[in-house]
Order: sequence, then C-alpha cells, then structure tokens
Amino acid sequence: MDKLLKLLNENARLSCQQLAVMLNTTEESVREQIAAYEKEGVIRGYNTIINWEKADANHASALIELKVSPKRDRGFDEIANRIMQFEEVESVYLMSGGFDLAVRVNGQSMQEIAMFVAKRLSTLESVLSTATHFILTRYKEGGVILESENEQDERRSVLCD
Repeated sequence: MDKLLKLLNENARLSCQQLAVMLNTTEESVREQIAAYEKEGVIRGYNTIINWEKADANHASALIELKVSPKRDRGFDEIANRIMQFEEVESVYLMSGGFDLAVRVNGQSMQEIAMFVAKRLSTLESVLSTATHFILTRYKEGGVILESENEQDERRSVLCD
C-alpha cells in the first residue's frame, strides 16, 4: 500500500506538513497526491470513529446477512445499489459463503433497526432472507481500540461487606 494512503488511513487528521515530514517530501507534493487520489476516487471520504457508548446519545448498530436473488445480466449490483440508498445503511459488502450481502445498519435503538429490517429491507423484491446480528459492544473499530485496559469498567466493581 502507498505510504501516504497508509498514514491517512491510520490518522486522517495529520496535516500536509506532518505528512511531508513523515514521507521525507514537500507539503506541495503531499497536497498534489491527496488531490489526485480524491479526483481518481481512491480517497472517497474522511471519517471520525466515535465511541457511542461514551457519547450521550441513543445509538444501536447491527450486521445483517442477506440472501438475495441476483438479477440476470446485473448480478448483485442492482440490489446492493438499492440497499445503499437507505439512510440507515452504513456499509454494504458482497460476501462469499453462506450469504450474499453483509449490511451494517445504524439506528437509535434495536427496535428501530428491527423495524427497518422487517418493513423496508426484507420486503425488497430480491431479498430471500435476512439474519440480524446486533452489535452489543465494539472493542475495536477502523483499527482504533475503543476501550483501553487502563479504563475501569464499573460493571466489574463489586463491593463486599
């Protein structure tokens, strides 16, 4: 992998000046390369990783396995493109194995996600079956550890008399 892409993937907040020093090149060269990557579609966006368990917000996530019936001459692309349009959908992946698509969905509650799956996702024409797996705790996301061993988990604190 390109060193610049690797550094940006690890920390997209690095400045062009910092990246130039790390890559032993000029800031202008870094700016030009990033602009080229964005224009070519190699860099598609920049994200923040949020530990929702620490934020004061209602948030639920699920991984949904889908078995679908691909369309003749269009394969899985048509149904994947349709699923991507839903606001609740964070990611869509074509998979090998026992199911065809993996979909990551976000909502304010497990109930909201369950209703999305029941009323909007599973009713799509090409969808044959779904299996929803709610994410209970995220330990690592996008290469970032969300809980360090030094942070005390209050659930483990038990007072004995």
